[in-house]
Amino acid sequence: MINDLWYKNAVIYCLSVATFQDSNGDGVGDFQGLGRRLDYLQGLGVTAVWLMPFQTSPGRDGGYDIADYYNVDPRFGTLGDFVEFTHAARQRGMRVLIDLVVNHTSDQHPWFREACRDPSSKYRGWYVWSKTKPANADEGMVFPGVQKSTWTYEKRAKAWYFHRFYDFQPDLDTSNPYVQAEILKIMGFWTQLGVSGFRMDAVPFVIATKGADVRKPKEQFDMLRSFRELLQWRQGDAIILAEANVLPKDDLEYFGEDGDRLQMMFNFQVNQTLFYALAAGDVRPLAGALEKTKPRPATGQWALFLRNHDELDLGRLTARQRERVFAAFGPDKDMQLYDRGIRRRLAPMLRNDRRRLELAYSLMLTLPGTPVLRYGDEIGMGDDLSLPERECARTPMQWSTEPLAGFTDAKRSAAPVIKEGPFGYPHVNVAAQRRDPDSLLNWMERVVRMRKEILEIPWGDFEVLPLDDNAVLMVRYTWRGNAVVFLHNLGDAPVEVAFALAAPLTNVLSADHSQPDERGHHRILLEPYGYRWFREGGLGYILRRKEVD
Repeated sequence: MINDLWYKNAVIYCLSVATFQDSNGDGVGDFQGLGRRLDYLQGLGVTAVWLMPFQTSPGRDGGYDIADYYNVDPRFGTLGDFVEFTHAARQRGMRVLIDLVVNHTSDQHPWFREACRDPSSKYRGWYVWSKTKPANADEGMVFPGVQKSTWTYEKRAKAWYFHRFYDFQPDLDTSNPYVQAEILKIMGFWTQLGVSGFRMDAVPFVIATKGADVRKPKEQFDMLRSFRELLQWRQGDAIILAEANVLPKDDLEYFGEDGDRLQMMFNFQVNQTLFYALAAGDVRPLAGALEKTKPRPATGQWALFLRNHDELDLGRLTARQRERVFAAFGPDKDMQLYDRGIRRRLAPMLRNDRRRLELAYSLMLTLPGTPVLRYGDEIGMGDDLSLPERECARTPMQWSTEPLAGFTDAKRSAAPVIKEGPFGYPHVNVAAQRRDPDSLLNWMERVVRMRKEILEIPWGDFEVLPLDDNAVLMVRYTWRGNAVVFLHNLGDAPVEVAFALAAPLTNVLSADHSQPDERGHHRILLEPYGYRWFREGGLGYILRRKEVD
């Protein structure tokens, strides 16, 4: 079971081919360059690589406007280069996940162009049309403040088409059985080329009914079961990792009560309350989110993240909580986006405070789920707020102090490299941090390695233990006769916490152990933003591990 469910104890690393490494001198990343950096990811402890879209695209939305689902954008290489990359990853024990963007296509996709040209084409029914402008055309925009409508008039088709996202991304009618069959075909194609799963983009929109007459979309959850069945037949351990920012009451609909739908989902509820906890020094909403998202099937798993390639979405917080996070991490208007989020990377949000960065990553690694790292966060990369929308946090990886951060030998890079300021590549880069034993990169490698050894997190049961101080989160996991305890002080003041636990506590990251007093109580002093990883008892836990639960 443990070997079959590899994703339960994975470390996933998200990157864009375009911004990771350029090997052909054109200023754009490519698969050959990415393949040369796999040893770096292996050393970091990465077990799965999640690739953002790399298929043929006009590139108006970071590749999420796909014009050919069955090919690699020529800027990044060829299908042969991609297969060589997946093979190289497999040689190093790493799996490859790719984005599955099937809610919409580019308006340059041959399907859409044919649908516009010929009303009798089979592709006309692959998109969502209306003869007149729908009454709700100005509602439901994903990008408010930037996106003006969800319906746009197409002159050639003499009709309005639906687009949940930008107007150059017409929605596919995913209720159409032929569209569903094509989605399965796309999944089958890439699994044959070595892919171990998909990060499915915008899942609630993919499975929702669409149309001018649809006032309240209905989710078609059986589609998820069909996707799951295809993967089970083609490659038994391949997975779907869903982007589904839904309420906890709907989680089991996505996982399937019997675990027959999605294997993994991003835990947006925990992500948003975690940032409120970091801003306010109050763990109670975070503890509540952990309890609400606890129910899931045995094969289901949460993906935990701090930042990703999009804005930090705070839409699930209350207005008061959201304003608290804005004030702490994105007080200026140009740091905010879509009236709901923050468009910054983690390090500048936390003012490059090493204590708070370690605290945040310690939380991500020890909360229930599989950690997902964004490229560059392991070295504390910054952002470039002069770039539009989400592009500010999608700058090239900073490898060294060489020109253009060692990303390319070209005279310029397609995406601007951060050159100046405290987050410029002369100060923040992989090469320098490799040589510094106290760097964030070396700390990250160490804690990732330790996290992979603590099987109680992915496989065990957890409970949030009550403490008198609301700034401290205490989580305990148990599995097969062993237990671990994690303490995090989210406050800016030192605090002593006391709790009853008869066993001695062995710190797995330092020599700061704790023995219970005569009453079986521990008293732990936590510095501001301090954290502790404890194992109950000594380090002979492997000898004590039971064979069954």
